[in-house]
This record gives sequence, structure tokens and C-alpha cells, in this order.
Amino acid sequence: MDEQNWLEVMNWQQWMKQIEETNQYTSKYGLQLSEEDTKILIEEKNHTLKAERRIEFGQSVVPQIIYIFCDSAFISQDNYLDTLIRLQEIFFLYKNEMQDEITDEELLNFMKEQFEDVCYGDLEYLESTCLEIFSEAIRAGYKGYKITQGKGEFSRIDIVQRWDKDLYLQTLKELCWR
Repeated sequence: MDEQNWLEVMNWQQWMKQIEETNQYTSKYGLQLSEEDTKILIEEKNHTLKAERRIEFGQSVVPQIIYIFCDSAFISQDNYLDTLIRLQEIFFLYKNEMQDEITDEELLNFMKEQFEDVCYGDLEYLESTCLEIFSEAIRAGYKGYKITQGKGEFSRIDIVQRWDKDLYLQTLKELCWR
């Protein structure tokens, strides 16, 4: 067996073990990955790494993604594997888009917060809007996320005015009581 194959086998075994260990924690949220699900998740991760021209040795980011997102109200057992696959794709894409200026933890914190509070579980909106705006800001030199570890950042850079109660009442008043 040549060195590359040996290294791939060792990484595969380590990643399988790391991901399978998350089941102990995620079971309290009603989420479990079978051995087959874990294999699919790793295969998809490897495909994404290749597509994004990235490498990963030792500790995988996938368990971090699992631990951070498993308590989401927008993830159920029915969409768990598919959501994890998309989250890892988005994560690696935006690690590249942000030119590795941001740590894994900062990016994951930002992703989780937007997934819950802005996107309401919509992965397409997370990817194409929230993370796109954030990555543009980072490429332009924005560094505010370093202080907050990626938390509470979107409102500082968001270009879209969000719905809120006061704005709604003001608009209603303007439309109805002229």
C-alpha cells in the first residue's frame, strides 16, 4: 500500500470515528447519522474538498458543523443528512471566498446565527445573500468579526432593510391614515 492510500485510509477511519461520536450528543435533539449516512457525508465532503481545491488532515470540520447546527429548529431527522451536506459545501466555498481570512469558528458562528435568525433555515438564502455580503465585506478589509467571533455581524454589513414592528406600524400608518 503506497503512502497516499495509507494516509487516505487513516483519515477516513478518523473522520468516521469523529462523526459517529457526534451521535451521542445529537441524539438529545432527535438526530442520528447511521454508518451509511456517515460514509455519504464523508464522500460528499471529499468531493467538495476536491471541487474547492482544499485539503483536510486530522480533525475534520464536519463534527464542528454538526455540534453547532444540531440544535436548530430548522433541522429534523428527515433533512439532517442533506442539510449537513449543504452546510459543509457552503462552509468550504466561503472559506475560499473569504480567502481564509476568517477562522472556522468565526465562519461557523456567523453561519449558524444567520441560518437561525435571518434565513430561517433557508440554505440558499444563507449562501447567496448572507454569506455573499459577508465575504464581500471581508475581502474589502472588514475586520469587525474578529472581536465578536463572527456573532452579531450581519446587521452591521447588511444592505437590506429588515422587517420590524416599528417599521411595519409606521408604514401602516402612512398607508391607512393619510
